Amino acid sequence: MGAGGGSRRGQFFLRSLLFLLLAGPPAGGQLRYAVPEELEHGAFVANLGEDLGLDVSTLSARRFRIVSRAGARQHLEVNLENGILFVNERIDREEVCEAGGTCLLHLQLLVESPLELYRVEVEVLDINDHAPTFPWQEYVLEVAESAVLGARFPLESAQDPDVGTNSVHTYRLSPNGFFSLEVQTRSDASKFAELVLERALDREQQRLHRVLLTALDGGVPERSGTAHILVTVLDANDNVPAFDQPSYGVSLPEDAPAGTLVIQLNATDLDEGPNGEIEYSFSGHAPPRVRELFHIEPRSGQVLLKGRLDYERASLHELYVQAKDRGPSAVAVHCRVLVHLLDVNDNAPEVTLTSVSTPVLEDAPPGTVIAVISVLDRDSGDNGRVSCEVGPNVPFELRSSFRNYYTLVTTQALDREVVPEYNVSITARDMGSPALLTRSTLTVPVSDVNDNAPHFLQPSYSVYVMENNAPGASICSVSALDPDCQQNAYLSYSIADGHIHGMPVGTYVSINSDSGHMYALRSLDYEQIRSFQIQVQAQDAGFPPLSANVTVHIFVLDQNDNAPVIVSPLPHNGSVATELVPRSARPGYLVGTVSAVDADAGLNSRLSYQLLQATDFTLFSVAPDTGELRTLRSFLEQDSTRQRLVVQVRDGGQPALSATVSLLLSVVETMPQTLSDFSEFSLPPEVSSSSPLTLYLLVSLGSISFTFLLAILILTAIRCRGERHSRQGDSCSPPRCRCCPGSRPSSDGLKTSNLTAQPPAGTAAATCLDVPAGGPPGYCYKVCLGPESAQSDFMFLKPCSPPRNNEKDPGKRSRPEQHLQVSKEVKQPNTDWLPPSTQRPTLKRYQIQHYGSRGSRWKG
Repeated sequence: MGAGGGSRRGQFFLRSLLFLLLAGPPAGGQLRYAVPEELEHGAFVANLGEDLGLDVSTLSARRFRIVSRAGARQHLEVNLENGILFVNERIDREEVCEAGGTCLLHLQLLVESPLELYRVEVEVLDINDHAPTFPWQEYVLEVAESAVLGARFPLESAQDPDVGTNSVHTYRLSPNGFFSLEVQTRSDASKFAELVLERALDREQQRLHRVLLTALDGGVPERSGTAHILVTVLDANDNVPAFDQPSYGVSLPEDAPAGTLVIQLNATDLDEGPNGEIEYSFSGHAPPRVRELFHIEPRSGQVLLKGRLDYERASLHELYVQAKDRGPSAVAVHCRVLVHLLDVNDNAPEVTLTSVSTPVLEDAPPGTVIAVISVLDRDSGDNGRVSCEVGPNVPFELRSSFRNYYTLVTTQALDREVVPEYNVSITARDMGSPALLTRSTLTVPVSDVNDNAPHFLQPSYSVYVMENNAPGASICSVSALDPDCQQNAYLSYSIADGHIHGMPVGTYVSINSDSGHMYALRSLDYEQIRSFQIQVQAQDAGFPPLSANVTVHIFVLDQNDNAPVIVSPLPHNGSVATELVPRSARPGYLVGTVSAVDADAGLNSRLSYQLLQATDFTLFSVAPDTGELRTLRSFLEQDSTRQRLVVQVRDGGQPALSATVSLLLSVVETMPQTLSDFSEFSLPPEVSSSSPLTLYLLVSLGSISFTFLLAILILTAIRCRGERHSRQGDSCSPPRCRCCPGSRPSSDGLKTSNLTAQPPAGTAAATCLDVPAGGPPGYCYKVCLGPESAQSDFMFLKPCSPPRNNEKDPGKRSRPEQHLQVSKEVKQPNTDWLPPSTQRPTLKRYQIQHYGSRGSRWKG
């Protein structure tokens, strides 16, 4: 096989290619190609991309490939750049297809996205790459000299692995004077040669004859094989064995055990003695596989099974048996035994996951392809017919696309939060008896989709924070869950925009976006803000993101951080509050009421009053709940006319806070008509403005005060006018006291009481009126009321009489009204623990009451 052989092979390849080009499309849409055997690596077979109508540029991305069983040799391969099917490794037809006939390679082509399956058959064409061969290079043929003319002597046949015209076509015999050659054809179209005696033999003249037998095939180029035949002339053994029939057929199950009798051969010989004793054996052309599987008893002619049969490997075995007597010049005769194997269901189906597309999205629509499954059963008939099914209670089903190919698809919507992973059991069962089955488990994980919004562990949160907390301190933690996973379950927390008392909510609290811990950004004050609520949002990191909101109610708890504030009486201009008490006062006489407020709440604002210091503790007492200052007993002569008291107001907090007020009580013999020093307290504007209710109260108080002042002015004007008409019966004559405008004090030195309030800078001047007293002679009072009289806590009345004996220093006498200003930082009073309404001090008008001989008296 030199260069000429290579050229001839190329010519054959071109003819095969021309055959492919001229062949029409295969039936049923299945592509079929033909390729000669023994082509080199890379040889062109077909352009699959063009024939299948595929886009060549997407073959690699779509994973276009040939699907083959594990361990199988890959004779053909596809070039993903151009879609050409080429020879991957040398194809030896005689090796690929042991049996004769058409040799086909079945290819399964798979392409993904979308998933498509194609079937291609490639026929391997035989080339004349084998020459005929004889079992031996030299044969010894013993022919009796008594052989008659025309006697035929079968010769060993030559074997050629090629098929069709490339197999043995004819035989030739070298020229000689005694023998000719006749070529016979068997029923299976195989050829064999017979040597025909053309001239009588004479052993004494020539004992040996040498001829050359040549076997020729029908291939192009023609190949041949030769064998030398040595004909030995023997003495006469003129009968040869004969079989009952030239060919035998027998059926045998493939699972037959070793030692099974296959067939009993029988050949007869008419000779006697050794010339009639027959021995059986395989002919020289029995292949090694046959010799491994079968054994022949030489004397009995029994063919026994020696090895293990396999129907899937070869369904037919052809045995060539020869019989020869033991006499001289024995001639061998041949017969053929065809052993047909019966298939047994001895192969379970094989399940192969050709392509798996996992994980699958949980929102994948029904009908989504998960995997392509191929099923193979090497048995035949019903034993090789396979049905495939999936286990129950899974949202998947199998759909048959081609024979023994299935696609696993979804049947309903999936939910990863319910079932995150499916173990799909695939059962393949054949139709044999008994049926064999194979189970394979495919794990299908479900990929998460952001289809669940976060949800908080509580519908709302209530948080209690003690006031005066440290800024930055943690106050609570909120927590939400998301049943999704990975990024879709990662939550971030935030506070929704809003305002608290006009300020952005972000100035009050903050939240850790990862943990949900909330922190106070400022120190909270119960007296300014008692509760507020915020909206917290939890949002996942999915696309699109989902969120949930929850309301957090924050309640500020009170702390005893505010001391009581005395609101009545209030000292004016730095002096202590002063009051007149008649010496004739009986036990229980109400001197006045001390009032205080506490901006705290609850027990922290519950106030109690006690007398802390007193000139005489036996003379006065303070009601612990109402702050009413009353006398305990009647005044005695030895009691001091000036009683100094210190009243302490204490709240109920822990620790308790307190405030004190000093009172100076002057004991007088007769009470003048006077205004009560314990006036009602009204809140400063800067405090009252914090509440609309307080503003309404202040407006009401201002209106009442204005009406009261107007009444006083009218009353004073009427009295002064009456004074001008009748001065004779007056107890306060003009020489002693000038009560009317324009009057001057008398020369006796009696002075009128001046109660002029000192208005703050920038305010209107006070209105001063001289009010004639209705009390005993010798007293005249001047009432001075300013615009801020509604905030005055004590009104001090100064008698017009000269100083008493015990008042040595005129400077120590009652000074003009001193106004104790309430601190501008006083907080809104808390009314939780104020005394009952019947005991609370109301806004009182100063009333002048006449008690006859007992003088005037004031009520607190």
